[in-house]
Amino acid sequence: MGQKLYVGNLPYDLPEDELRNIFSSSGQVASVRLITDLGTGRPKGFGFVEMSSDAEAQDAIQKLNGSSVGNRKIVVSEARPMEKKGPGGPGGYR
Repeated sequence: MGQKLYVGNLPYDLPEDELRNIFSSSGQVASVRLITDLGTGRPKGFGFVEMSSDAEAQDAIQKLNGSSVGNRKIVVSEARPMEKKGPGGPGGYR
């Protein structure tokens, strides 16, 4: 079973294919997803990469956390489960 990784502080103009290539040095990449703002469609500067095995994911964390991509030092860590948000906030119902 693969492991999903959080990747933060990415350059806003980084394409998914390039992110996939960066992580492929640690093994087989199962999926890549860059997060965009729902309203504007602009990249938020972070995303998720799923590696094919836990060993490959740990290798990617060790090799890539703190490395430079473009002019930014990226953050790579195990992805945490998304926190459930309650109703409310902009556009929400109470």
